[in-house]
Amino acid sequence: MKIDVTNLFNGDNNALLFDYTLPLDDLVYSTYNPIKNGALIKGSVNQNAGVVFLSANVSFDFFGFCDRCAEPINKKMSFSLDKTLVQSLANKIDYDEYDDYIVVKNGLLDLDELITEEIYLFLPSKILCRENCKGLCPKCGKNLNLGKCGCKKDVDPRMEALLQLLDDE
Repeated sequence: MKIDVTNLFNGDNNALLFDYTLPLDDLVYSTYNPIKNGALIKGSVNQNAGVVFLSANVSFDFFGFCDRCAEPINKKMSFSLDKTLVQSLANKIDYDEYDDYIVVKNGLLDLDELITEEIYLFLPSKILCRENCKGLCPKCGKNLNLGKCGCKKDVDPRMEALLQLLDDE
């Protein structure tokens, strides 16, 4: 969705409202497509005292797999987005230092591109089914969240000789 904010930059006080679903079936996270139902985008662009602001709420269902135990995950995720829109920055500066400002060239704000980028930044680097996920046993592959496995723990090879002494007794 492209929004023409030229009138807001010229002093118009009428807010531009938006409420739509952004299809993100082709968004790839890790090795899969986690957002199957799209992202619901609600918000507005308005002008106050000559400054143009973007305010949006983004929510979506995340379908994926736990990085520790590989169980399927379905989580509702949401975040708010508040940015200041500018036509240009006065100085040639590093844009990374001013991530609260969005430069809108030609008065057209590409909201889909902005929201997609923000979703990529919002998604955590590690997805877990729960905070204290125990993962899988490295020997037999049993999900340790469901109970202990029967595997013996590995013995440090430096201590193996001492264990043989204990076995003799």
